[in-house]
Amino acid sequence: MNSSKVIVIGSGFSGLSAATSLAQQGYQVTLLEKNSTPGGRARSYIAEGFTFDMGPSWYWMPDVFESYFNRFGKSAADYYTLERLDPSYTVVFGEDDFMEVPAILSELKAKFEELEPGSAAQLNKFLAQAAYKYEVGINQLVYKPGLSVTEFMSPRLLLDVLRLDVFQSFHKHIRKFFKHEKIIKLMEFPILFLGALPENTPALYSLMNYADISLGTWYPKGGMYKIVEGMVQLAQEKGVEIYYNQDVQSIKVENGRATQVITETGIFDADIVVASADYQHVEQQLLKPADRVYDKAYWDSRVMAPSSLIFYLGVNQKLQNLQHHNLFFDEDFKPHAHEIYTDPKWPAKPLFYVCAPSVTDATVAPEGCENLFILIPVAPDLKDDPETREKYFNLVMDRLERLTKQEIRSKIIYNRSYAHQDFIADYNAFKGNAYGLANTLMQTALLKPSLKSKKVNNLFYTGQLTVPGPGVPPSLISGQVVAAEIAKEFAVTATVKI
Repeated sequence: MNSSKVIVIGSGFSGLSAATSLAQQGYQVTLLEKNSTPGGRARSYIAEGFTFDMGPSWYWMPDVFESYFNRFGKSAADYYTLERLDPSYTVVFGEDDFMEVPAILSELKAKFEELEPGSAAQLNKFLAQAAYKYEVGINQLVYKPGLSVTEFMSPRLLLDVLRLDVFQSFHKHIRKFFKHEKIIKLMEFPILFLGALPENTPALYSLMNYADISLGTWYPKGGMYKIVEGMVQLAQEKGVEIYYNQDVQSIKVENGRATQVITETGIFDADIVVASADYQHVEQQLLKPADRVYDKAYWDSRVMAPSSLIFYLGVNQKLQNLQHHNLFFDEDFKPHAHEIYTDPKWPAKPLFYVCAPSVTDATVAPEGCENLFILIPVAPDLKDDPETREKYFNLVMDRLERLTKQEIRSKIIYNRSYAHQDFIADYNAFKGNAYGLANTLMQTALLKPSLKSKKVNNLFYTGQLTVPGPGVPPSLISGQVVAAEIAKEFAVTATVKI
């Protein structure tokens, strides 16, 4: 067994993934978590009999999760039970204008044909291209550490640059296939909710549409936190020691090496440090200036993915006209897209998303009640105060009640909001962001903050501010990528634990 001690900071998906992968390689791994429970943004809590997933609510790319557990001789089914949702989700375009997106492809094609004759054939062509991008992107590109341009110099990748549409925007790409505005909105939604604008996002990300339409939308019974519980169980099975309520205050660096991680209550010796906490916070707050790779100007120039204003609601009756996932595109948000994601302004007419997991899973709410998670994507670095939260709560509820044709506010028995200040307090999130960096061309692969420090030679980073990017599956992969890089550099004497 390798005697090297690895300290992993943060127990989100990337931290748990990195810790478990390194433990599998024989390292002595200690994971330090700031909060009282694991999961990072994917934490869960119970209030008034309701079980709320605090962050991620979409289970896409089931193959990525399965591949992760398979690495350890396990299956996702060993830890939680999946159910495919049908419809996958509902898009609300206006009053009495709901579009349920079916899980069966032939049914989706029929809906497309109704809107735009010939679009079913176009969808076939689009998905064929997207499937190829998914194969190359998810099985090859996202597992590259982004440390050198030579990683991308294989003959196949060089030949495939045009096929992958790296230099074309998603906005232009989608309009080559479809003309109807409803279809375009439907196809662009994964880009918007991953924290970028279609105009600034490479068409490579049509792979997300393949994940959506071809691989399906799933739900782990009991909630998304079941994934975290499974990952924690697996980590502990592999020997990872997890300590909670450990707010890291600094990383001690001596002669270009991190030697200790210091929390409010303890000092942890380290041979290697992996930071799964917010990258900017670790660099700017936990390291001395001489040990930082990026300066304040660098971070301020990054294009951040949005933050979120979230409402966790418990309703004392069952509701009508809501599916598990519901996207509200009833307002013309396009003119406000720039302010939603970049300008420091609250949007005038925001899109919003409602997750009602109790429609699928009776265990997440008391009998006869509904569990609602309402998310409004907003720009990071906004003034976040109770008055603004109340304003947007009423704005969204006005629309939700009108569109679903029912009174909801008087039925709410639990209400909690969560926004910028909470992301900063709980996760040290840069500018209160929720998703990390936006997926722009100039923030892809080599152009992201590096997963390896150039000044502290045993300090590595993982998570949504480095490769491969934001989202649950990318974060899961990020932990595996950083573990592989550490193994290349430091695992000369490591042995694999079975």
